[in-house]
Amino acid sequence: MNRKALAQLISSSLLAIALIFGELATAAETEQEPIYFGSVAMDTPGEMHFHLTPLTEYLTQALNRRVVLKLSTNMTAAINTLVDGTVDFAYLTPVAYVNAHARGNARLVVKAMPEDELRLSIVVRDESPIKTVQDLEGTRLALGDPAALLQRAVVVGAGMPLDKLGSYSFLNHYNNIVRAVLIRDFDAGVVMESTAIKWKSQGLRTIYTSDNLPPYNIAAHPKVDDETVKKVRDALMRLDPKNPAHKPIVSALQETFGGFAAGDDSDYDIVRKLVAPFRK
Repeated sequence: MNRKALAQLISSSLLAIALIFGELATAAETEQEPIYFGSVAMDTPGEMHFHLTPLTEYLTQALNRRVVLKLSTNMTAAINTLVDGTVDFAYLTPVAYVNAHARGNARLVVKAMPEDELRLSIVVRDESPIKTVQDLEGTRLALGDPAALLQRAVVVGAGMPLDKLGSYSFLNHYNNIVRAVLIRDFDAGVVMESTAIKWKSQGLRTIYTSDNLPPYNIAAHPKVDDETVKKVRDALMRLDPKNPAHKPIVSALQETFGGFAAGDDSDYDIVRKLVAPFRK
């Protein structure tokens, strides 16, 4: 091979290599960062992984962008991850949303459908002598997360001042509350109405259920751009429990879950009013 032909071969090879690396660089530059999705800890991390993984997998497909689940061990930690931007979106209780909005200007993306409005129930064992809220005086009451002020507001709103209880303790998760009541560690507990219904056949009885409260929701950190928020909102609002392909996703969140709808921050003003007396 003469010198000219060799030079042309080398030049062609270098051009090919440059093009390959250029394509790789372009691909790396255009690859989007994953979206991080957090949640309040209604149950243990294992349970919450079961509840939310189908949703994050659905969003990954709908957005054509990886959505990574980052779970927290308690409500305070879940709020902190949204406030500091560790997660981009989070599945929150009404109180968690109110706190995240106040501390970090979290944006409401969607809320649960109206038929899924939150109600809290006070539960006891089937054979318990406790029949009414007034019978709770002097008893041991199990609550969830210390930051879940709505539980205490519901007890007081039902007519039982906390200082008339024998004691109350925080067990973090709803299933922990139920088990503690059933094994007699506590006389009563406060759980979601859906949890009370789920455990009824295991010996749980409801003595009081609250009025409708604003529902669970999904909120975003303010750094998330409007286009991404809109894509996530649209994908969530497309979820239809009547669609066989969507049914496993919404059922994993809650058996009677009806999907998501648009909401407004003012929808949670009643929560702000209810929990105000219990803030330090």
